[in-house]
Amino acid sequence: MKKYVCDVCGWVYDEALGDEENGIAPGTKFEDLDDDFVCPLCGVGKDQFQTCDV
Repeated sequence: MKKYVCDVCGWVYDEALGDEENGIAPGTKFEDLDDDFVCPLCGVGKDQFQTCDV
């Protein structure tokens, strides 16, 4: 499982944890998120995220 960080605000999506507050189950891979997924903090799309080592 990987982690992805938003280039704009720094919010981290951890595939292992998901984002249950926003309806994303633990274990959901970033690539499997809907194409219209946006950062819950700043609203940018998936194209503004990159893998990270956080």
